[in-house]
Amino acid sequence: MAITKEAVIEKIEVVGSWNVQVATDTVIKEDGTEISRSRHRHVLQPCTSSKDSDGKWTHTATDISGEATEVQAVANAVWTDTVKANYKTFVESQGI
Repeated sequence: MAITKEAVIEKIEVVGSWNVQVATDTVIKEDGTEISRSRHRHVLQPCTSSKDSDGKWTHTATDISGEATEVQAVANAVWTDTVKANYKTFVESQGI
């Protein structure tokens, strides 16, 4: 009896102009037959932003090097310089 565990990216979606949503299923199989599946989702955005006490914004690019190659490809295609600038403008306008 062989039990295996596999992570499978089931869906990559672009929501809005900059959100990249990733759905990854963890599949457990026994002798090649699936016995369990669970889903994890996470959302990537072009950068993280913070505002210091002087009101100055710092935007740090999101590190996607740990993401699967297909996720990296989608993020790199979607996150153009214009999209990144628009995202930063949006975050600053929200005061997030």
